[in-house]
Parts: sequence; C-alpha cells; structure tokens
Amino acid sequence: MFGMGFSEIMIILVIGIIFLGPEKLPEAMVKIAKFFNAFKKTINEAKESIDQELKIEELKKEALEYKKKLHETTNSVKHSVYMDEFEEIKNSAGDINKTFKESVEKAVTSTKDDSKTFPKKEKKKSENDTKKVENKTETEDKNNV
Repeated sequence: MFGMGFSEIMIILVIGIIFLGPEKLPEAMVKIAKFFNAFKKTINEAKESIDQELKIEELKKEALEYKKKLHETTNSVKHSVYMDEFEEIKNSAGDINKTFKESVEKAVTSTKDDSKTFPKKEKKKSENDTKKVENKTETEDKNNV
C-alpha cells in the first residue's frame, strides 16, 4: 500500500495508538478504510466515465470515417452511372449523325442521277408549258369578267 513496508505500517500504528488511544484507534481505522474505499470508488467511476467518453469519441471517429467512405463510394457510383449515360448519348448521337450523313449523301446522289436522266430541253418545255397554262388562265379570267 503506497509503497510502504511492514515496518513503516507498524510505526504508523504505534503513533496512532499514542495519539488516539486504544479505544479510538479501531474507530479511526474504520473511518480511514471507508475514506480510502470511497476515494477508490470515485477514482474508478472517473476512469470508467473517461473510458466511455474515449469509446464514444472513437465511435464518432469511426462513424465519420464510414460516412466519408460511403460518400466517396456514392459519388464514384454516381460518376460512373453518369459517364455510362453520357457514353450512351454520345454513341446514339454518333449513330444519328452517321444516319443523317448517309441520307444526305443518298439524296445528293439520287438528285444527281435524276438530273442526268432528264434532258435540258424538257426543262424548257416545262417552262413553256407553265407559261401556256398561265396564259390560258388569264384568258379565262378575262372571258369570265
């Protein structure tokens, strides 16, 4: 106890008997023992509360770490999903662009082929025909008036 040997405890007991007397010494020893027990109990309770606080602090740190990991994982999943959707949109836009180019090329080649099949004289005829139709409608209009 407190690094004291047997001889030191005996010296304290002899001094206690001299000052307190043999009648009061047992009562004083009981009070001292109760004091030490209460002191020890208080120290143990303080240790337990400090340990609990440390455990709570550790749990908070772990919870924050898990929260951070969860947030990072969620962001990476969102990013990968968005990138997959972006790739799909990009691919579909490329397909639409390709289809549009092909249809424009087909239209250009078919127009070129059509222009080769019709002779230029027929174009003049069609222009003359439209003029004749216009003249007929004008004369009909005049006749109706």
